[in-house]
Amino acid sequence: MHGGEDTQYISTMRAANALGVSISTVKRWVDDGILPAHRTAGGHRKMLRAEVLALARQGELPHRDLTGLSAASFGNQPLDLQSISAALLAAVLRGDSTEVSALIGRAYHSGVAIETLSDQVIAPVMMQVGHDSETARIEVWHEHRGTQLAAAALYELKDELAARAERKRPVAVGGTPEGDPYLLATLLAQIVLLDAGWEAVNLGPNTPLASLTSAMRELRPRLIWLSVSYLEKSVDFLRAYREFYQAAEQMGVAVAVGGQALGEMIRSAMPYTTYGDGLKHLAAFARTLHPRPKPPRRGRPPRH
Repeated sequence: MHGGEDTQYISTMRAANALGVSISTVKRWVDDGILPAHRTAGGHRKMLRAEVLALARQGELPHRDLTGLSAASFGNQPLDLQSISAALLAAVLRGDSTEVSALIGRAYHSGVAIETLSDQVIAPVMMQVGHDSETARIEVWHEHRGTQLAAAALYELKDELAARAERKRPVAVGGTPEGDPYLLATLLAQIVLLDAGWEAVNLGPNTPLASLTSAMRELRPRLIWLSVSYLEKSVDFLRAYREFYQAAEQMGVAVAVGGQALGEMIRSAMPYTTYGDGLKHLAAFARTLHPRPKPPRRGRPPRH
C-alpha cells in the first residue's frame, strides 16, 4: 500500500489514464472548473480520487478503465468484492476496528459505488454475522461489537461525504419504524442518499411513524425513506403506516420503502412511491428524482 496522501489524491496522469483522455485535457478541465482539484506547494494539480470517481460514476465524464484508480488502494489487483467481503467478515469477527474502517473506506475510494458496497459487501457480511449469532457459532456480544464497528466505519464515510456535499441539496428524512432496533440498514440508506446529492437526515432505529410524520412536516423533505428489518406486529404497523403515507401524499413527499421484513403480503397492503430490495434501487430513484448539477460542457469531448 502507498502512503496516506496517495490513497486520497491522484495525479493528472492517473486521472487521464483512467478517463481515457490526454493529460492536457484533464488540466483544461481543472482550469475550467469541470474537475475539482487542489494545487500542491510546488504548483502541481492533485485531484481527490473520490471526486473523480463520483463524477465518472454519475456519467459526467468519459472513462476508459476506472479500475486504474484502485491501484493505490488495493495494490495492483483488480477489485474483487468477494475478497473484500471475506476480509471484512474476518475483521468484524476479530473486532479489528482499524481494518474494518480501512476496508470500507478503501473499497469506496477505489471505485465501488456505495450502493454496491452496501448490497454486495456490508449487508451480506452483517447477515452472516447475525446468522452465526443465531446459530450460536459466535456469542451475541460478538454480533453487537461487529455492528458497532461497521457503524463507526460508515460514520467516517458519512462525514467525508457531508464535508464535500453541494450547498443546495434537497432534503430526505428516514429511519426504521417503532420496534425495529436495526441501525445499519437506515444508516446505509442515509449514506447512499448523501452520495446521490441529498441532505439526508437519519432519525435512526425505533422511530414511531407518528414522530416520523412530525419530522416530515417540520423538515419538509422531498423524499422520506423507511427501512423495515423487523416488525413486532404487522397489523399495528400497517395501521400507522397508512396514516403516515396519507400525510406524505398530502405534502407531496415521495416515500421509499425497503427491508427484509416487508414480505409480499405486507407490501401488497402498503401504498408507496418506490420499493427496493436493495439500496441500488434507492440510489437510482434518488438520482432520478434529483439529478446532480451538470458541470460546464466547455472542454468536454462529445459523447458517442
